[in-house]
Amino acid sequence: MSAAAAAASAPEAKASARDWLAVFGAILGAFTAILDIQITNASLADIQGALGASTEEGSWISTAYLMAEIIVIPLTGWLSSVIGLRRYLSVNTMLFTVFSLACALSTSLPQMILFRAGQGFTGGVLIPTAIVIVRTRLPKSQQTIGIAMFGLTATFAPAIGPTVGGWLTDNLSWHYIFYLNLIFGPLAMGIQLGAFDDVPARWAELLKGDWIGIGLMATGLPALTYVLEEGQRKDWFGSQIIVNMSLLAAAGITGFIVRELMAERPFINLRVLSNRSVGGSCVLMTVLGAVSFGSIYIIPVYCAQIQGYNAQQIGYVVMWSGLPQLLLFPMMPLIMRIFDARLLVVTGTLFFIASCWINVGLTHDVGMDQLILPQLMRAIGQPLFTIPLSQLSTAGLAPRDTADASALSNMMRNLGGSIGIAMLSTMIDRREHMHFSVLAEAITVNATRTQERLAALAAGLHGHIADQAAAKGAAIGMLAQQVRREAYVMAYADGFYIVGVSLVLSLGVVAILKKPQRTAGPIEAH
Repeated sequence: MSAAAAAASAPEAKASARDWLAVFGAILGAFTAILDIQITNASLADIQGALGASTEEGSWISTAYLMAEIIVIPLTGWLSSVIGLRRYLSVNTMLFTVFSLACALSTSLPQMILFRAGQGFTGGVLIPTAIVIVRTRLPKSQQTIGIAMFGLTATFAPAIGPTVGGWLTDNLSWHYIFYLNLIFGPLAMGIQLGAFDDVPARWAELLKGDWIGIGLMATGLPALTYVLEEGQRKDWFGSQIIVNMSLLAAAGITGFIVRELMAERPFINLRVLSNRSVGGSCVLMTVLGAVSFGSIYIIPVYCAQIQGYNAQQIGYVVMWSGLPQLLLFPMMPLIMRIFDARLLVVTGTLFFIASCWINVGLTHDVGMDQLILPQLMRAIGQPLFTIPLSQLSTAGLAPRDTADASALSNMMRNLGGSIGIAMLSTMIDRREHMHFSVLAEAITVNATRTQERLAALAAGLHGHIADQAAAKGAAIGMLAQQVRREAYVMAYADGFYIVGVSLVLSLGVVAILKKPQRTAGPIEAH
């Protein structure tokens, strides 16, 4: 037997306890960072009130985080190689914790925005680094377990974010959504310091970096994020600042792409997108981000506006898209070894489509109990979609390209989330106006059914309003509110229809993904 054949037939070494500790520490950091993207959403009203901010001003609490995060994600692969992974990861975890404490202690909106940007800039490091560590610290036969852990983090954290945030705000105060990181942050940092070897930093490489490309990227991507986050509130291109930021985004992103393709030493290798699995996975990650964050946006708004639920009740509904994933997670490594990852992506997408199809039938009577089934179907579909896709996005790449592919994949998922929320919020607003106009035109004051409805509403008000004319006027106002409610319900149903159609169209992209190599051997965690 040749030496090569002997090496090929030799049993693959298993990951050590220290390797698993490194994976756990990285994934814990990523979980904390992803959780923080969504956890403030259920508490924004309380934070705005405490800081004396308007709704429009308060939107910067989320936008600042996303704008800073989108800058650092593409930089992570290069900076970790220059500074050293142990130093880069642990320092950013520490700074993320410090910025979290600073957010909790903020006494003004400018302070909160500054510290949320700090959270985003340091937390954005933790997300793409986790998948790189899974790929580099675990042998191929055990990578499916690490990828499943990361995939669960990427889908479970956003799903439970509003639940955790709502519960902490209702039972304690909004400050505790930031104090929570004082537990996770030091724990993750301690694990990282113990599980990674210290590598000398190559500070001279910083001077040789592609700072022109970095500058273009740091201009274009945050500008695009701002347009997507603030466009609906500022009437899109009716606002001069949105026009200016759109032009800045177009110029910055175009310059960034051209620069990275032509530079001798680009800080991120965009050519990995020519690998059809990487390119296809990035497209699907964009769709996943759009539909995941879009769905997380629609359900809480529907529950608050139509059902009148408080933050804790909304959290209970959203929870059903997260908790069942914990039951599916232990089975994912085995499922991924038995079935083609592409088949799992299709299956997960079909579950998500079915969830949207059920929600297309929304009426104002659909409440907590009726929303559980589609949330459960989404909970099953999302890990079946996300975890295999995380594997496909970096499978078969050279180690030097894994970090870039992971950064691009995570960047596209976050951009997709901003795109999904922006498109859905705009579409729902416009569809509500359209539905209201159509419904209002169909109602004539002199029609028999309208008169009967107004009489019934007025009769219900007689105990509160003695004057008959005033009662009739109030009844007309109540009828208008009911028409407005139905228009919103129809608009939310349209939103789920658009999400479902987007998922159906994305199925075609799966065909271009390469079949991943199967790994032999039993599945072992240690």
